[in-house]
Amino acid sequence: MDLQDQLKNLFPDQIPDKEDTIEEKSDVWLQEEPIICKYEKRKGKPVTILEGYTGATSDFKKLAKELKTRLSVGGSFKDDKIIIQGDYRDKIMAILKSKGFNVKRVGG
Repeated sequence: MDLQDQLKNLFPDQIPDKEDTIEEKSDVWLQEEPIICKYEKRKGKPVTILEGYTGATSDFKKLAKELKTRLSVGGSFKDDKIIIQGDYRDKIMAILKSKGFNVKRVGG
């Protein structure tokens, strides 16, 4: 018996709401080619690297700042790459896909 069945037993008159998937609108330029999401170890520590964005550098910096704040991690923007501390490939890919980006997972 899962949670939904238990809730139906407790509240038989309640009609469950349909789950609405809210798609976020991106204020940065969306591109056709996928952004490459890589995993590396640098000095023994895991790092997630995003590269391949062909838009404006300022938009990519905004995206880097938003990812760092939503994941509550450190990182940087160097040489047209976003470097995020830690292995957050799945979460980053979900965030970027909800914004409308194509993302390709590379490595490990």
